[in-house]
Amino acid sequence: MNLGELSEFLYQKPLLALTIVAILVSVLAGMLTVRYPRLSHGLRNTAYLGLTAALLLTIASLAGNARRSDAALWLDQVRPAAVEGAQTVLPLRTDGHFWVEAQLNGEPVTFLIDTGATYTGISQSAAKRAGIVPDEGDQGVMLDTANGTIVARMATASSLRFGSIEATALPVAIGPDSEVETNVIGMNLLSQLGSWRVENNQLILVPKPKAAS
Repeated sequence: MNLGELSEFLYQKPLLALTIVAILVSVLAGMLTVRYPRLSHGLRNTAYLGLTAALLLTIASLAGNARRSDAALWLDQVRPAAVEGAQTVLPLRTDGHFWVEAQLNGEPVTFLIDTGATYTGISQSAAKRAGIVPDEGDQGVMLDTANGTIVARMATASSLRFGSIEATALPVAIGPDSEVETNVIGMNLLSQLGSWRVENNQLILVPKPKAAS
């Protein structure tokens, strides 16, 4: 491999190039320690920074490729809903699902959009934060979840908002914290929309047009 081919190879592998440069700078710093201690110290710190940057970028690259890894999920935090015209657009996350941070009775709550769920479901702790209590006379309802069948209490949320989407007086199912790991937005909200679809790894939600006054 000649110098030109080596340069082209390293150009295509920037993380490798950064690592090699950092190592060479570290070696140079060691050679200059006796005669130029201050310069050696500065070069050594620069090399450490380069190696640290290369390590972090490598981890980020691996996590981005491993779509279901814990690191990928940590790096890919829930993003706010984007509003394009009247539409609300949610990007697909690395776990293969659509998530959104919504305002439940004015309180921020993270939800999974679950088209297989009949009701919008929340945990007891989320209900407490949002000031939601079971409806008077509610006897509970059996719901099938990813963790099995649970007994949930039905309640009514005054409002649930995200992006251009707003639902009021929305029935929600409250499940025990020990059995509800994820708050979900179900079909009882999605069915109130004008339409919804998945397109180019994005969930596009379109509210119903407001009735003319």
